[in-house]
Amino acid sequence: MLTVAPDIEVLARFGRALADPIRCRLLLALREAPAHPSDLADRLGISRTRLSNHLACLRDCGLVVAVPVGRRTRYELADPRLGHALDDLRAAVVAVAADRSCAEAAEKGCC
Repeated sequence: MLTVAPDIEVLARFGRALADPIRCRLLLALREAPAHPSDLADRLGISRTRLSNHLACLRDCGLVVAVPVGRRTRYELADPRLGHALDDLRAAVVAVAADRSCAEAAEKGCC
């Protein structure tokens, strides 16, 4: 029987994924379209080893999946709703915090 993770655990996994700028860039790139690791590494300007570590983290968080395509592997968001969630989250954060920088929030212990 499959058990559902508590809401807090699910949100914490999503937060861990978003805590790193490279993983954010990866998620946004995969929101646009599925891609092969070599293309993602070139697009993000990082080594394939570094990319592999970040993709492993995103897989472990359940946010991306690896899809075999012949001899290659393509990555995509695990669910199309994640793309919408990223768009909604980005829009909400921009709308709410348009007049605050993260540095200001960090001074208050928020970031």
